[in-house]
Amino acid sequence: MADEMPDLHIFGTQAAPAQWLVIATGIAALAVVLPHGVWRVSRNAITIAHEGGHGLVALLTGRRLDGIRLHSDTSGLTVSRGRPTGLGMILTAAAGYTAPPLLGLGGAWLLAAHHVTLLLWLATALLLVMLVMIRNAYGVLTVVLSGAAFLLVSWLTSPDVQSAFAYAVVWFLLLGGVRPAFELQGKRRRHNSDAVKDTDADQLGRLTHVPPALWLFLFHAVSICSLIGGGRWLLGL
Repeated sequence: MADEMPDLHIFGTQAAPAQWLVIATGIAALAVVLPHGVWRVSRNAITIAHEGGHGLVALLTGRRLDGIRLHSDTSGLTVSRGRPTGLGMILTAAAGYTAPPLLGLGGAWLLAAHHVTLLLWLATALLLVMLVMIRNAYGVLTVVLSGAAFLLVSWLTSPDVQSAFAYAVVWFLLLGGVRPAFELQGKRRRHNSDAVKDTDADQLGRLTHVPPALWLFLFHAVSICSLIGGGRWLLGL
């Protein structure tokens, strides 16, 4: 009988990793989220997800996406055109702080279903799509490096390494998705400048006439609930 063609397993399932690996990748992710010095660098990845969330929802709601900028201070800017008010603008503004934890939750669901390779290729595809809309050199560099990491792991490493990488990334999105809302809360409490009043929560407050504090509560709720739900999926609870 002729040998069967090898399966690429992009849409297939992979073996579940050992429980110790799931826990170890969670600890590793926590180690790049909690220390301030490390977070100043690792937060760039959260900014990619944050601005990508703005951009994706802008396109899905029929707005015209002009471009995305990522800066070395881990800030970012997504510019879209369309009605300055209405549901599309509200959803676009709300997508930034909620995107990283929700991406982490979606990734946890894929890993719980043992779709490691599919997760890696989906992440690569999203980064390639985002690259088209980047409008500054630092942004191009960070997205290219991130996409290259996913691509190289997907192509050149063993299933065990792919699993460890995927779990670490998803843990990072879940854990790293919690911290920015607390940072925003602290920034708004300490300062009263025009820059602070232009945060996503304040923009949403002006768009909806709902106090920014309630939008900030929503960001906290989404990130913490995603961490709890995603963590349970990753740990098999």
